[in-house]
Amino acid sequence: MTSMANLAAMRALYLSYDGLTDGLGRSQVLPYILGLEEKGHHFTIVSFEKRERFARDEESIRLLLKGRSIAWVPLMYTAFPPILSTVHDVWKLARTVDRLHSEQPFELIHCRSYITSLVGLRMKRKHAVPFIFDMRAFYADERVDGKLWNLDNPLFRAVYVFFKQKEKEFLQEADFTVSLTEKGRDIIHSWDELEGQPLPLEVIPCCADLEHFSTGHVDNALQERLRSETGLRTDDLVFAYLGSIGTWYMLAEMLDFFKVVLAAKQNAKLFFITHDAPDGIWRLAKERGIPEERVIIRSASREEVPTCLSLADIALFFIRPVFSKSGSSPTKHGEMLGMGLPVIANAGVGDVDIIIESTGTGILVRAFEDEDYLNVMAQIDDLLRLPKERMRAAALQFYSLEMGVERYHGIYERVGRARARG
Repeated sequence: MTSMANLAAMRALYLSYDGLTDGLGRSQVLPYILGLEEKGHHFTIVSFEKRERFARDEESIRLLLKGRSIAWVPLMYTAFPPILSTVHDVWKLARTVDRLHSEQPFELIHCRSYITSLVGLRMKRKHAVPFIFDMRAFYADERVDGKLWNLDNPLFRAVYVFFKQKEKEFLQEADFTVSLTEKGRDIIHSWDELEGQPLPLEVIPCCADLEHFSTGHVDNALQERLRSETGLRTDDLVFAYLGSIGTWYMLAEMLDFFKVVLAAKQNAKLFFITHDAPDGIWRLAKERGIPEERVIIRSASREEVPTCLSLADIALFFIRPVFSKSGSSPTKHGEMLGMGLPVIANAGVGDVDIIIESTGTGILVRAFEDEDYLNVMAQIDDLLRLPKERMRAAALQFYSLEMGVERYHGIYERVGRARARG
């Protein structure tokens, strides 16, 4: 018989189409794996790396993994042509996984999102390896909602239909599914066409490193330098936006909201902490008549972000409230709450509504109209009076990395027990 001690240590293969040298790999892959390795699990990670980032950051990742029970097998990501490049990468991944499994059989295959799950499901069917479908969000619907796949194009329609069918197979055959949100879990459990409902599913949001995103991680000297560089004054009312501005983030609507704020709060400033090019922000701000000195745009390293956020009074983000975002968990929400910032966000995105309303840590925008913006504006003074401890407590309750690691560990233990029973 397999002992309980042996059950606690799974030999896991972790597959990620995001690279460990990507921002997502550093914030949403490695922290969990490092935490699970500390609980006794052994990992082989296969990830797809972008050549430029890999050349720059490979050594730093190797240093993080040195001396741990974690082997890393990086593969190079293929960017072009669309669709065919992904097919090629899946073929590469399948060959690599077959080789690795023949050298040392795995007890568990943990697949991040849908592309790698094509190989995970194949491994389960071929070798009876327990398979975790870490779905992240509704991938095929995200591609359509984000206008990356045009369903009027027969090729994209065929790809969409393929992945929606695979989604059902992943959910049906996975030993465990991970959803980022309670809302996503409820949607899946409502699908009557899936047998065996409710399917085994755990909710684990995009957790934040709340040791890093804390007021204790603020560099006072850097804070003063940033004030000098940006022209931020201690009596400014600063709204902070953190992260990239692209497919999902509603820049125009955030600027519309800020224009309404500025009419009532002339000391307001909007601080973008982003690596994106500033030209698009400046153009849309100018179109709305927002004075240039009221908008600040600055890139920041991960080490600098907590100090940048410490200059803000309120966090702001609007995300397109489409179906696929029901399964999304914005990492920035946990990071901003961790810094003690109340949040103004829009309704209809993952569990953001539930978290803000149940903890009283922000205000929800329900319609992208001046009337709703004015309603939010009327509550800002109350928002500013909230104790920072309340936001910090909400971050720990909903976005703690330790909580995420414990939930993954619980899944691994349950899969291990089921495997031992045969």
